[in-house]
Amino acid sequence: MTVQSVRVLREDLESFCGAVFRGLGLSEEDGRMAAAVLVAADVRGIPSHGVARLGRYVGGLESGVMVANAPIEVLMDTPTSIVIDAHGAMGTPVSVRAMRAVIQKAQRSGAAFGCVRDSNHFGIAGYYAMMAMESELIGVAMTNTAALGVPTFGRQVMYGTNPIAFAAPASEERGFVLDMATTVVTRGKIEVYDRLGRDLPSGWAVDKTGTPASDARAILDDMYHRVGGGIMPLGGAGELFSGYKGYGLAIMVDILCAVLCGAPFGPAVADTETSSGRVSHFFGAIRIDTFRDPAAFRQDMDRMLRDLRDSPPAEGAEQVFYAGQKEFEHEAECLRLGVPLLSVTYDELCATGQERGVPPLPVLT
Repeated sequence: MTVQSVRVLREDLESFCGAVFRGLGLSEEDGRMAAAVLVAADVRGIPSHGVARLGRYVGGLESGVMVANAPIEVLMDTPTSIVIDAHGAMGTPVSVRAMRAVIQKAQRSGAAFGCVRDSNHFGIAGYYAMMAMESELIGVAMTNTAALGVPTFGRQVMYGTNPIAFAAPASEERGFVLDMATTVVTRGKIEVYDRLGRDLPSGWAVDKTGTPASDARAILDDMYHRVGGGIMPLGGAGELFSGYKGYGLAIMVDILCAVLCGAPFGPAVADTETSSGRVSHFFGAIRIDTFRDPAAFRQDMDRMLRDLRDSPPAEGAEQVFYAGQKEFEHEAECLRLGVPLLSVTYDELCATGQERGVPPLPVLT
């Protein structure tokens, strides 16, 4: 099957998404932040969390699951911590503001952490960890999600894909950026396979009986209706390949994101027909000079990352990569050639824009 795609300018894509968001009631600033986070996923080569999800944001804002310009309430504020109740706000703008607050506190105190409760989908976790990295800090970001993951030896969803992001700066290298789900894949990746009409690889998910599932549409429906089946934890089924480690990491994320600030967790977090469920987030930032000279740290980071990249590849492999390297390379390619979008995604975007009076997205020739 031939998969057609188009390329568009990053700034055009951000402008288009921002205009759609403003048409749905977001302020100019919130619309711009939401668009920037969404487009960053496509730019970094993570289309499962990119503009293909615009429709779910539109559905969430139209249904009221996501509240445009909701009143943001600070529940707790100390020199090293902050807890925010988003009151159903769109997850991206409130998360950008929360991470900015955490960064400012860390710059003053050495380290700081924050939680956001009653929020919504916040895009790629790596965006927020990288905000700290760009301020010469080590950054951490996590979020829980609607229950989509099946625990070791289980067959019913009990926790989310619960991603973890960690970013550390370097000097000549772009930095180390780990951005990973604690399940084998995210739901967004299964949605991509559904859009492409492809069977799921064995080991990604199980059906309602707990046996391997290959039908992307069926597993998406089963997870939504909670009839059994879901995505496997990082590591896979059982104990042989240490799936219990991914399962444990997912629960750790739920503790930091939700239990710590009194938010819903596990199966209590559920999606609606139009949008992702209300979720909660955790952010952290660490000032490097509270441990050692930042310049020396960045030099050692350069050496570590170069050593990893230059280590001998396995037979038949192109090279060894470190976390974030492929994404930085994809970003550079997007700067040269434009951001790639599946034709079906492009068509869906234009249809969404047309319904709201936003001109079609220009395509690069």
